[in-house]
Amino acid sequence: MRWHFEPQYARSGFCVGGILLCLLSLRCFAQAAPPQAAPAAPSATPPVITLDEAIRRAQANEPNFATAQAEARATALDRSIARAALLPNATYLNQFLYTQGIGATGTTASGGVPTPVRFIANNAVHEYVSQAAVTETIGLRGVADMRLANAAAARAAAEYEIARRGLVATVVSFYYNLTASEHKVTVAESAMKEASGFTDLTTKRETAREVAHADVVKAQLQQQQRDRDLADARLAAERARLELGVLLFPDPRASYATESTPLPAMPSRADVEALATAHNPELRSALEAVRISDAEVLGARAAYLPDLVLNFNYGIDAAQFATKGPDGVNNLGYSASATLDIPVWDWLATPHRVKQTEIRRNAVRVALTATQRHLIAALDEAYAEAAEAQRQASSLVLSAQTAAESLRLTKLRYTAGEATVLEVVDAQVSLTAAENAREDGVVRYETGLANLQTLTGTL
Repeated sequence: MRWHFEPQYARSGFCVGGILLCLLSLRCFAQAAPPQAAPAAPSATPPVITLDEAIRRAQANEPNFATAQAEARATALDRSIARAALLPNATYLNQFLYTQGIGATGTTASGGVPTPVRFIANNAVHEYVSQAAVTETIGLRGVADMRLANAAAARAAAEYEIARRGLVATVVSFYYNLTASEHKVTVAESAMKEASGFTDLTTKRETAREVAHADVVKAQLQQQQRDRDLADARLAAERARLELGVLLFPDPRASYATESTPLPAMPSRADVEALATAHNPELRSALEAVRISDAEVLGARAAYLPDLVLNFNYGIDAAQFATKGPDGVNNLGYSASATLDIPVWDWLATPHRVKQTEIRRNAVRVALTATQRHLIAALDEAYAEAAEAQRQASSLVLSAQTAAESLRLTKLRYTAGEATVLEVVDAQVSLTAAENAREDGVVRYETGLANLQTLTGTL
């Protein structure tokens, strides 16, 4: 047995010695090795995104707005295209024609005279055309197309402004909802802290045999509910952050902060009405739609009138590609033509087109009057909403202050044994509800004022 234990002891001592040697080697290596770079510091404070910056970023990232902007820019080019149709057009024509001739060779007859051709539409077996042509068409249709292009470009610009204001309204709604959600997280954290403190208070009073265990249970239930409310508030804030982040950043998970500003003042009713009348894209779009329909009616009626086409050609139309022919004749020459196309009969297609455009124009005029009525109603509604939201925002702030004072007094009465645990819990619930309602009221006023500013074009 002795022989058995001694080798085992020796092996154990060897293992311990080996471990100590390895530790000493690692320590020496650590002292000799160069110092490693410190871990990267956490990112700096998230950038604060103002409302104006959020609108600018959304305009650069939102696809529907980009489509409306591109359509407005592309339609504006139709003006120059329609204007170019009213002006003379110049082209330079180069053409070679080969026609089968009459004769054995099919090229030329004796004496250099061109051989007659079998295909009488052409002038010679070899015919070269190199001419500059200037063409001008005079008619009412071109004027109608020009008016149509102008009205369409103006309407596209109005639709672009409508898209811009719609995007602004969306960004404002997301921005203020995020701000309110973050404030509600603060409210939920405060409520959680208040519920936790009240649980400690009831526990101490139970230990001192001043209250029953039912008070502790009620306080614990309230604390558990506040914990769930805090989790929901954080989830809602994260959802609001992602919704706005989709419009602002390539990665919606980017970290950023919003700006809290004092509540702005309400503009006067006279200023709002003046701005809404002068800078309303819906009304301008409806007016331009009427102008488009007028231009379409004019274009349909243009088919009743003749069109005058003027054409002037200068250059070569000869059997040789040269300015001088074989006999010294000058091949350079010109021709001019004037064509008057007079419509006579088209099986009543033109009257039907005119009637068709007039029917559509009447419908567009009805839409214009409806837009005007809608503008008046929307302006009154938006102003009344903003004014009432401003009044209630001030009232909700006062209610939150009153609820905080009520909770403080109720807790003092509970500590003195004059109030029940239900009264304290009810005061806590009332304070949380009042603070959340205050945040909702602020968002309602900010959104209502932003909608009013969007309607008047000042945002």
